[in-house]
Amino acid sequence: MAITVASAQLPVGESLRIQKNRIGPLDRTVPHDKRICIVTGTHGDELEGQYVAWRLAEKLNKNPWDLHGVVDIYPALNPLGINSVYRGMPQSDLDLNRIFPGNGNGPVPEYLASEMVKDMQGATVCIDIHASNIFLRELPQIRISETMADSLVPMARFMNMPLIWIHASATVLESTLAHSLNSVGTPTLVVEMGVGMRITREYGEQLIEGIFSLMSHLGIWGRKTPPTTPPIISSDWQVSFINADHSGIFIAEANHTARVEEGEPLGFIADPLSGKVLEKIASPVSGLLFTLREYPVVYEGSLLARILHGTP
Repeated sequence: MAITVASAQLPVGESLRIQKNRIGPLDRTVPHDKRICIVTGTHGDELEGQYVAWRLAEKLNKNPWDLHGVVDIYPALNPLGINSVYRGMPQSDLDLNRIFPGNGNGPVPEYLASEMVKDMQGATVCIDIHASNIFLRELPQIRISETMADSLVPMARFMNMPLIWIHASATVLESTLAHSLNSVGTPTLVVEMGVGMRITREYGEQLIEGIFSLMSHLGIWGRKTPPTTPPIISSDWQVSFINADHSGIFIAEANHTARVEEGEPLGFIADPLSGKVLEKIASPVSGLLFTLREYPVVYEGSLLARILHGTP
């Protein structure tokens, strides 16, 4: 059932509507006190979650009698951004994930953000799905702030993601949807996977299996689910960042998600004008290459890769 969560008037008589698809149990004797929110489309250039929203609804609609709670699917928190292939909100040029929890009496973006938080608040758990941007490809992972690790990691283990990255708290995180919901007692897991403006079906299917696994654990899904991937749990100190020292074209030589050894070539930066190789990039550590540059044009300081070291 499609429900409008929030709406606002636009120029030329049009309106902006944030909608969700609510799927509940067919058995009316089943209590409706458990609810999971699947959220995506916050950034208009992140499309990995669109596949997940579609496939999840499709599978739930085919097996409604196995549902023992409410599933709210929010496929597009930023529909204008998705329709225009624009990361932020086109009219205001705002990053929607930097204005939560919003303000009910504020400008349109803040009003919409406030209504979204109110609608999701009180859920048993929320899954906030993001893709990377167009520049980087990410291994499927769950990112959790240090302050929420004790309460969120136990749930994240069911999500079939190969990596749980526990990162240090930062001021900018306080304006995100996940931080706002966690702050009011609604457990929220942030998923990051794939690359901007693309859909990676195998990543989507992997996440869907994890969502059903968590739903089964919480008593929202009545069907037995297969075992999920045991995750690697890491923190900031285990992650090495590799940045470019020159501007040019980055040509990757290592395979994304592969294990690399210290000194192994990751790629090189070439100069198309001179035909020279400006910089050879080697791995500073041995470990898992979980982030790799996708967009080849780089400048001095551009992020090329992230490696989780100390992994088998």
